[in-house]
Amino acid sequence: MGCVATRTPDPKDRSTAPVIDSVSKAIIEQLQEDGRRPYAAIGKAVGLSEAAVRQRVQKLLDQGVMQIVAVTDPLTVGFRRQAMVGINVEGDIEPVADALAEMGEVEYVVVTAGSFDLLVEIVCEDDDHLLEMINKRIRTLPGVRSTESFVYLKLRKQTYTWGTR
Repeated sequence: MGCVATRTPDPKDRSTAPVIDSVSKAIIEQLQEDGRRPYAAIGKAVGLSEAAVRQRVQKLLDQGVMQIVAVTDPLTVGFRRQAMVGINVEGDIEPVADALAEMGEVEYVVVTAGSFDLLVEIVCEDDDHLLEMINKRIRTLPGVRSTESFVYLKLRKQTYTWGTR
């Protein structure tokens, strides 16, 4: 099933953050319901021509406002272990966040306030792969002080249809 994941603009560059009007928001919501919905059907729902929808979608993609991706259940494609890892860092958080973002197994990196400096979601083939990621790749990064792992036992809900409020 296709899906649209919205992306938050770079907080360092808020002056150039795109302005999203109500029609573009409606297009995003249509694509969040079904990322493969035809532009003609979207146009009918939002009151635009197919060509106008196509142009707006391309602009939203080019601006980094959204991306259209296929979302899978990792278990069904051979990834038997997922975990959220809380990480505490000594010194500057950004180099550690950047290094984590470069790792293929890391799906999600968030700088947080609270008990952890960073939260990362990792998707692994099995427990051995998870152990390697945490012990040999994450904990060995310069600046990583500690980690705490939260292993996923079952995925109960995963949705990208929160709309554009």
